[in-house]
Amino acid sequence: MLRKNKISSAEKGAYISIVAYLFLAALKLTIGHYGNSQGLWADGLNNSTDIIASIAVLVGLKISKRPPDDDHLYGHMRAETIASLVAAFIMVSVGLQVIIGAVQSFIRPDQETPGMLTAYTALFSALFMLGVYLYNIRLSKRINSAAIHAVAQDNKSDSLVSIGAFIGIIGTKFGLGWLDSVAALAVGLIICRTAWSIFRDASHTLTDGFDEALLQEINETIASGDRVKATSDIKARMHGNEIFLEATVHVDPQLTVIEGHDITEEIENTLQEKHHIKHAIIHVEPHFITNKN
Repeated sequence: MLRKNKISSAEKGAYISIVAYLFLAALKLTIGHYGNSQGLWADGLNNSTDIIASIAVLVGLKISKRPPDDDHLYGHMRAETIASLVAAFIMVSVGLQVIIGAVQSFIRPDQETPGMLTAYTALFSALFMLGVYLYNIRLSKRINSAAIHAVAQDNKSDSLVSIGAFIGIIGTKFGLGWLDSVAALAVGLIICRTAWSIFRDASHTLTDGFDEALLQEINETIASGDRVKATSDIKARMHGNEIFLEATVHVDPQLTVIEGHDITEEIENTLQEKHHIKHAIIHVEPHFITNKN
């Protein structure tokens, strides 16, 4: 129930981002087109990809709420990660389109100077997305959601992109007509870089990659148990936003089965409290000390 409540809160953050991106994409594409700003138009396309990415996250969150079934015994939590891959492919295609358009604008001789309305729109958009970012980053910390944290980081990058578009438009007012096209090129590169980052993280997770530093920290937590003599064979992987962990602990061979079971429960409770790990399989092995002369 607690996980479903967290996912519902995460869905709210995704919905807010979708509505914000719909509004800003329509605003920027319209004013960017009629105001002759390549940078603002590219920023509007960027927000269009953000709509798709946010919808992908939302769909992934909804699928991840489904309980385990006959052919998904571990549940559906990896749907979020798969949705991120889909969003990354869409984003890179739009990013390349923006880059091509920016390059073409360099060789277009009849490009008009953007109107000041486009600059005001870019500045307003930057402040608007900054507000959305602050909401989502606080939400992600409150519910410990990696998905919404990623959405928040995307919100922040969009705010920075709009600031870049604003600077490019203002530059044209000082005779630097090429600066607006440079801003569009920068937006395209940022879109592709964000897409690569999402693809890299998602593929790393889907291939059971895990943070080595975090794994070492978890190992130290397990080893700190009062009756744990040693640890071995510790491994972990991400399943959606949840950590699935396996580890072997070596204990006094004279302990009873019940005492060994109590040790595993103590470790599992500690892992949940300290690292929010709810899925841990702890194996118990006898610890033998070999004396060497």
